[in-house]
Amino acid sequence: MKTVLDLNQLNDNILKAKALLIELEASAASFPALSRNSKRALASVKMMELNLCDLVTLGLADHPLSSNP
Repeated sequence: MKTVLDLNQLNDNILKAKALLIELEASAASFPALSRNSKRALASVKMMELNLCDLVTLGLADHPLSSNP
């Protein structure tokens, strides 16, 4: 069982989700509900991004405290 959180991988996945949602929103101009929901999902992704940005940016993702006990 994996006990260490790979914060860099989590951050990469969040950035991929963000890119996909931006692409979806851009292509959904003629589908207002899809465009609105994409914007809402982007807001959630932004919160996830904020949760990890300091750890990843400051290089703390490899710090021992970034693992699960």
